[in-house]
Parts: sequence; structure tokens; C-alpha cells
Amino acid sequence: MDMMNGEKGSEQLQAQAHIWNHMFNFINSMCLKCAIQLGIADTIHHHGQPMTLDVLVSALQIHPSRAHCVDRLMRILVHSGFFEQKKLAPDGPYAYVLNHVSELLLKDNPSSVSPFALSMLDPLLINPWHNLSAWFHNHIDPTPFEMVQGMSFWRCAGQEPRLNRLFNDGMASDARLVANVVVHEHKGVFEGITSLVDVGGGTGTTAKAIASSFPHMECTIFDLPHVVANLEVSKNVRCVPGDMFEAIPPADAILLKWILHDWSDEDSVMILKRCKEAMSKGKGKNKKVIIIDMVMENQKSDKEMIETQLFYDMLMMTLASGRERNETEWAKLFVTAGFGDYKISPVLGLRSLIEVYPL
Repeated sequence: MDMMNGEKGSEQLQAQAHIWNHMFNFINSMCLKCAIQLGIADTIHHHGQPMTLDVLVSALQIHPSRAHCVDRLMRILVHSGFFEQKKLAPDGPYAYVLNHVSELLLKDNPSSVSPFALSMLDPLLINPWHNLSAWFHNHIDPTPFEMVQGMSFWRCAGQEPRLNRLFNDGMASDARLVANVVVHEHKGVFEGITSLVDVGGGTGTTAKAIASSFPHMECTIFDLPHVVANLEVSKNVRCVPGDMFEAIPPADAILLKWILHDWSDEDSVMILKRCKEAMSKGKGKNKKVIIIDMVMENQKSDKEMIETQLFYDMLMMTLASGRERNETEWAKLFVTAGFGDYKISPVLGLRSLIEVYPL
């Protein structure tokens, strides 16, 4: 009997630790945000060699009385895999170095994820999570964000310049990373295409990367007027303001990078139908919709990727009325919108490259 009680007590303590770990998961996020705001990765990078705690504290211009706190911050950042430590000598102190993760926090890195992290961890986007349970009892507001802010995320971004800038910078940083992989490692997806519209193309990072790699292709950045206002374009890139629910400029191919997961099935079908209409007016022969988005239950996904996809599904529910979809759910959208065959290539980490062809 005592043995059974002992095992039960051990199980409960393990269960408690599991709950506590998830309760305090936000601390990882806030420590990451702090590291970005302090510029820790850039400071170590500019130092040019492993950096001891004392040197780091001095370079960050932090008062010596906070040195032990920086030590504690770095300890959890190292534990979480954002930085690494190494000994300068057998009897010497530990020093901090960058790894492949912290390199993605550098401001000068074209693929930096720092702008995206700062946008997602902004109080305006965090606050709705505190009201998630209340929203489940609310049958009026489509999202927790709208319940808290009194307007949709997209309308808020249009009215709040700071949020608009944070969001656009975050999307641009992600676009640089993904576009670089697509145009260099999967350029075959663009073969035979003479014109392309990047729907919801933001500040044009992806369209410009494609246009640079395929100078024969006419690329169009298509987004809401407040997003593309005063946007600089290059030789074979043009900018068109508009609403994708009303009409999309004609082209052989339509690119939807991280767009459809923002929207409900009904809205996504409407967007795909607008894509089909735009392609019917295109002059080329090779026509398709190119989608860069997550495919849930992907056999290539490991445990960490699956968890991130689940996080994103909840993020879409909380901020934008959207969802992440598995292949069956994607296929249903394509059929409902009047498309024919499709091809899914799980080649972009958390996301997949999806090619959808008209009937």
C-alpha cells in the first residue's frame, strides 16, 4: 500500500512539474524578447570572439549591480538553445558564443527573425490571450483580438501605424528567409511563368526576390493601400493597391504566401476563386496558384514542428479567424473553389510549397 502511495505521489509530482513547465513557457518568450531588445546577439557578434559575462555586461552598458541578473538571463537563453557557452581556458570562465539560432537574431542578417518575434510578442497581440476563456463564451466577436480591441486585426493594423510597421517588418523578415530558399532551391516552380501576382505581398520582399531571379517575369505586389503606400519597386516589379476579396490583377500565376491560414474556409474559397478569375485573364499557358503555408499532420514533421504548427493554429484562431489545415482540408478548399489537381512539397520547414492547377 505504501509502495502504491509512493508511486502515486511521484506521478503527481511529475504531473505538477509538467504543468509548471507549460505555465512558465511564457518566460522563454519574454527572455527572447529581452535578448532582442538588449541586442545581445549583435553585441557578441560585433565582439568577434567568445564573450565573458563581465565583458558582455560592460558592452551592453548595464550597471554592474545587474551583472548577476544578466548571468541568470543568459543561463536560461543558453538552456533554451539561443546561445552557447564555451570555456576560454581549462581554469578560465565560461564565455558566450552565437549558434545557428542566435545568428537569426542579428539585425544585419537578411533572414533575421527579430522583427517577427517583436511583432508577435507586442502587448497588443499578447493581450487577447488573457481573454481566451471569456471569448469561448462570447458568440458575437469572431476573434479574441476583436473582442479586446473592438476591431479586426487587419483594421487595427490599418489604423495603428506602429502595429502596421511591426507586422510588415515581421512579415518581410520571414519573406527574406523563405524567398531565398524558394528561388535558389526550388526555382522549378516558376518555370514557364511570364507573370505573377504576389497577393498580400506586403512590402514586396518576396516579389522582388522572384523578379530578381527571373528578370523575364513581370511581378506584381498586390496588397491593401496602406500597406503598399510609397513602396519602391524595381524594373520588372509593379505595385497595385486593392482588396483580394474584390479582384486580383491578371497573371499566369498567383502567389499566396502565408495568406490562406489567416482566413476561414469560406473566405479562403472566395480568395481562391478570385485567383482563378485572375489567371483566366493571364496571357501565358502555364497557370497555377502557388501557396506557401503549413500542412498539418505532415509525415516529415518532428515533435517540435508539430507543436509549433499547433501553436500557429491557435494563433490564427485568436488573431484572425483563420486556421492551419491538413492535406484533406486543403484539398476540400481547392475542389470547392473549382480547381483541379494539386501538388504538396514539404520543403520549407514548418511550411510546404503547394501548387494548385486550374481545371
